[in-house]
Amino acid sequence: MDRDVRAFLWDIAHAGEDVVAFTAGLDVETFLENRLVHAAVERKFEIIGEAMSQLAKRDPALAERIPDFRRAISFRNLLIHGYATVDVYRVWYTVQEELPKLRTVIARLLAELDSP
Repeated sequence: MDRDVRAFLWDIAHAGEDVVAFTAGLDVETFLENRLVHAAVERKFEIIGEAMSQLAKRDPALAERIPDFRRAISFRNLLIHGYATVDVYRVWYTVQEELPKLRTVIARLLAELDSP
């Protein structure tokens, strides 16, 4: 049985919420020093990218409504396959600059899909 496409949006939303919670009150230096938080944030970005990939396969038109969804998938691939070359500053930039925009779009899409 195929998952409802909203499930992928929920996965993205919840992983984004977790990243925000994990990094609350941290600055880049603290983030760099805290390997546990860093690993947890990377894992949540892997989930976001995989959910985007699955969404794109099941509903390409919906995925296209998410700006830079392909970059999210590429970021996931980098985290998993290029783990030895991950730039921690890029991860932090993504937390601070890209994630808030993504969360806004995902919330809007979920609201649209859940409305009668």
